[in-house]
Amino acid sequence: MSDRMKLEGSMVALVTPFADGEVDYAAFGRVIDSQLASGTQGLVPCGSTGESPTLSYEEHDRVIAFTIERAAGRVPVIAGTGSNSTAEALQLTRHAKDAGADACLIVNPYYNKPTQQGMFEHIQRIAEVGLPIVLYNIPGRTGVEMSAETIVRMYQQIPLVVAVKEATGKLDMASQIAAECGITILSGDDSLTLPFMSVGATGVISVLANVLPREIRALCDATARGDFAAARSLHLKLFPLFRGMFVETNPIPVKAALAMMGLIRNELRLPMTPLSPAHRPALAKLLQAFGLKVTL
Repeated sequence: MSDRMKLEGSMVALVTPFADGEVDYAAFGRVIDSQLASGTQGLVPCGSTGESPTLSYEEHDRVIAFTIERAAGRVPVIAGTGSNSTAEALQLTRHAKDAGADACLIVNPYYNKPTQQGMFEHIQRIAEVGLPIVLYNIPGRTGVEMSAETIVRMYQQIPLVVAVKEATGKLDMASQIAAECGITILSGDDSLTLPFMSVGATGVISVLANVLPREIRALCDATARGDFAAARSLHLKLFPLFRGMFVETNPIPVKAALAMMGLIRNELRLPMTPLSPAHRPALAKLLQAFGLKVTL
């Protein structure tokens, strides 16, 4: 199992920019280029932050292919290809593999609430595609939680399961997984990157990295080298923005922030709506505290 794909450091859960109802590939390219120039160590398109539920199949496939082409092999691309339909997840994952993705991110099947055995068989079937799998355990969005025992079983019995994006918000969950198997653990919550890495996680799939890629990379680097004084200082400095990215449902605040910075339009697809005006001044103030130039 030691020869499995290794993922580490600061990986960004990419937004999907829109303009007049269409994917804005010019803006998306600028976002990706900025991430690569700032030291981000992995790109994750078509996750929750990428508004994957409202992308058509054609858009989903093209966003992933575009990310792979733009990255040009410089960092891994982990394509969000999960679904609550195993057949749909297979279709998306096959395309991602054909496009050259390095791995896929498979969210717990949402809404239909499968059993632990159902989740196991779902992942087992997707593994037949032949692409390394990053499990995405996020019960707050899916209504079902993959147990630590199921994650360990998947790692032990499905060789292509290489990592888990752990977004239960539970340090005990990350600790139990780390204690029981060698799967790569990635924090799914920016505010838990430091504590998760302290018990064995190797990095984060970050929302805030869209806005502050260098700082999230620095936090991961400091923690990885065991400089917990520097890591704690960065964590506490960043903490108000960790919280600020979730004053409304992700990716509403992060898209507002990127728009204030002039990188994308503040456009989402229904049922997601732009950040409410009441939150905008406080968010702008948080961004300005990091020296970012913003326009309300």
